[in-house]
Amino acid sequence: MDTPTKLIFLPGAAGSPHFWRPVSDLLTHPAAHALLGWPGFDCVPAAAQVRGIADLVEMVAEEMDQPCALIAQSMGGVVAVQAALRRPERLTHLVLAVTSGGVDMSGAQDWRPSFWAANPAAPPWFADCREDLSVRLGSIRAPTLLLWGDADPISPVAVGARLQKLLPDASLHVLHGGQHDLVVKFAPEVARLIGEHLGRVPPQTQAGPGL
Repeated sequence: MDTPTKLIFLPGAAGSPHFWRPVSDLLTHPAAHALLGWPGFDCVPAAAQVRGIADLVEMVAEEMDQPCALIAQSMGGVVAVQAALRRPERLTHLVLAVTSGGVDMSGAQDWRPSFWAANPAAPPWFADCREDLSVRLGSIRAPTLLLWGDADPISPVAVGARLQKLLPDASLHVLHGGQHDLVVKFAPEVARLIGEHLGRVPPQTQAGPGL
């Protein structure tokens, strides 16, 4: 199960289902695209059953109903990692952009004050998530693309480098001048990198000589 038939795009804390649209529109991969938004955030109506990160993880896990790739930005990466741990049998590829991915963010700029200033009506529980998933990342076997910018104080390149060490099959690509909005600002380059990544087959599943 190495080719995704569904690409699931997860936004950051702003929760907009439109965030990944510029990249999604540029991708030529034949898989179906599912651009998710977070209930109660941005333009997405609140849902009574969504009251915390665990509920978002469950929502994404339910969306993983076929071989899929999870493509996530910022806080969406925390949800993606937990969903990947929940449904490893359905995950073919993982893409994490400027996220904590569930590792320690000491030394990074705290994004929460500016986020609350811009989104005062957003549910408060999203910004309270500080779960450390470091010890569990080694069980994610899917090929992982890490996209970082060298000018992002919120998720510095050092965070991407740490994720690269913790994930068994991860490659880190740093975009020069990229900040926390690099997915939007560098959409053509990001789409190209993701497209190439989705064509990757894990080494352990590649056929040997003569096979």
